[in-house]
Amino acid sequence: MSKRIDAIKTLNAEVCDAKEIHEDLLKIVNEKMPDEEELIELAELFKIFGDSTRIRILYVLAEAEVCVCDLAEALNMTQSAISHQLRILKTARLVKSRRSGKSIFYSLADDHVKTIIAQGSEHINED
Repeated sequence: MSKRIDAIKTLNAEVCDAKEIHEDLLKIVNEKMPDEEELIELAELFKIFGDSTRIRILYVLAEAEVCVCDLAEALNMTQSAISHQLRILKTARLVKSRRSGKSIFYSLADDHVKTIIAQGSEHINED
């Protein structure tokens, strides 16, 4: 076969040879499936992780609580660009902030954020 046909076959997902519904498995799945609103919220959360700048910010915040000035310097970006991304991350409850004098310091909202990043990194580095 040609390489093109092989490539097309590789792109297509494998399907069953016969249609057979496994009611017992579907019952388990339906009992565990979150409602549509929760699924939408989860999809929106994962969209936040779809931007490399936000991932870079989260990596910095996984190491230390820092202010916008420090983030801008560490990532070689403007404070305005960092602030925009922090606003998105804060709205998604992935980061939190605290004021200290004239500075605002940012950190990860909780350990779940660090876990999501660590597991994602582990997944993409698997053999």
